[in-house]
Amino acid sequence: MTAYLERPWVRNYDRGVPATLEPYPQHGIHEFLRQTARQSPDRVALITPAKLPGLGWQSATMTYRELDALSDALAAGFIKLGLKKGDRVAVVLPNAVAFAITYFAILKAGGVVAATNPTYPAEKMRYQINDCDAPIVVTLSLYYDTIKQIQANTKVKHVIVTNIKEYLPPLAKLLFTLSKERKDGHRVEHLADGDYWFQDVLRNHAGQQPEGVVSPDDIGLFQYTGGTTGVSKAAMLPHRALVANLMQMMAWTSEDTGAFGDLKRADLVYLGAIPMFHVYGLVVLLSQAVASGSKIILVANPRDVDNLVGIIQHYRPNVFLGVPAMFNAVVNHPDVKSGKVSLDSFRMAVSGAAPLPPATKREFEALGGRRLNEAYGMSETSAGSHSNPMVGSNKVGSVGMPLPDMDIRIVSLDDGVTDMPVGAIGEIVMSGPNIMVGYHGMPTETANTLREHNGKKWLYSGDIGYMDEDGYFYIVDRKKDMALIGGFNVYPTNVEKVLKDHPAVLEVGVAAIPHPDKVGEEALKAWIVLKPGMTVTEQELMDHCASHLAAYEIPRRYAFIQELPKTLVGKTLRRELVQREMAEREQALTSSLDLRR
Repeated sequence: MTAYLERPWVRNYDRGVPATLEPYPQHGIHEFLRQTARQSPDRVALITPAKLPGLGWQSATMTYRELDALSDALAAGFIKLGLKKGDRVAVVLPNAVAFAITYFAILKAGGVVAATNPTYPAEKMRYQINDCDAPIVVTLSLYYDTIKQIQANTKVKHVIVTNIKEYLPPLAKLLFTLSKERKDGHRVEHLADGDYWFQDVLRNHAGQQPEGVVSPDDIGLFQYTGGTTGVSKAAMLPHRALVANLMQMMAWTSEDTGAFGDLKRADLVYLGAIPMFHVYGLVVLLSQAVASGSKIILVANPRDVDNLVGIIQHYRPNVFLGVPAMFNAVVNHPDVKSGKVSLDSFRMAVSGAAPLPPATKREFEALGGRRLNEAYGMSETSAGSHSNPMVGSNKVGSVGMPLPDMDIRIVSLDDGVTDMPVGAIGEIVMSGPNIMVGYHGMPTETANTLREHNGKKWLYSGDIGYMDEDGYFYIVDRKKDMALIGGFNVYPTNVEKVLKDHPAVLEVGVAAIPHPDKVGEEALKAWIVLKPGMTVTEQELMDHCASHLAAYEIPRRYAFIQELPKTLVGKTLRRELVQREMAEREQALTSSLDLRR
């Protein structure tokens, strides 16, 4: 047995975290809502905040009883519209009450949730809706025209439309109707035949409960990968995997660990900023909060940092699940940096979805945040697979230890089979109860990612990393992003962390570009976003890197830009940076040829 299969990490688990959670509950993920609604029907589940000029913050709330009943009604409506077990429903919504109702309704009806980024351009949205063969789309009125534009090239038969104002506080709803609805494009005068208003479906099926049985092996979620390195793929996640991952994360953050002090799980108030169309928002935020009977403060637009910081100041949530770009934006907000807004309300803060720069962790904790933990997971693992402990040693730069019941190996980058020794770099491969069953309609990609070894199915993550002697794992970089510089392997993520430590740097992206002078070779380039009012030279950045990196790891080419291209969950799109570089070269070449003429 290899060192990895002995699960050395278990001995470093927090007190109260078990080595195994078997047997897992044999029901659908939506049953957690039913359980909480039975046990605590009048507990507040969702809070919709709104700041009104001159009047301050106002809130609208929804209880677990209401969330359960409304999702039952919508589920009955889906079935009346012809939704069959296993059919996908496309969800094109921001973080809002309607998203939570829709998510649980689809699952209760035996359908499959296929959420997409509502800000996608029409063609990218069409690709995902068409790929999942969704007969029904639930969308915000703001995006209705986009859906109708692409509908003819999909299998969509019905569009259900909600308006963002429907669950706003009463006065905010009135002011929105009078001053913003038409101006901002939210007003839809008439729906096409076959389309329905969200509220009409709820009213017409109020009090009804969907009939049907959902088994643990039924698919509950089509989670589209970020597509940062290619075409987005739909990871098919059965209820069994979603339930298992939820139980793993709840065990990791149980009251027995002491992570929340004297608070009970039901006392937790989640800052609901991580997008729910992403598996991080769906499972780690929404499903975990519902299963715990906690509250979620809904943040429809996490990129509005002024609003986000205002919510932190007024509501003082105690759980912050975010991505590095989000934490970085918060700690660099003027009101936070000045001490006007403290981060001391947070009992738990977890960063995932992208590598966490040590500088961001230091700044968050220095500004009052109790502790910022780095975690790791993938769409293909239902959400989380690793996390630093909530109480025990939090190793900077590590994504932590595998969750209960997970087996992890580090295998050779050369053959993909040979187990590497502790401390050696290789590809991270995983096996556990939370793993997907495959990619929808992509048998070759599924076979490349899920492989049999010694009677087990292993997920090949595409991430390069290593394990230390305590069972903590470290992500070095994405396999596809590794650069070859002068015959040496260079990992852009490591370079980014060093550059981010420079006091003038707000954000940085590093990628390999074709060498401009040496055919067939690569060079490193860094794209730098500076902090407001700060300046730095390329030479100063290279000197800073020289103290931490080998000579071949230091970027020799820099671009100072206003903003990095990112996914909505904060992953830097290195592919777009390289495309930008090549377009600039092409433009320069064209201009040079024009001048010669």
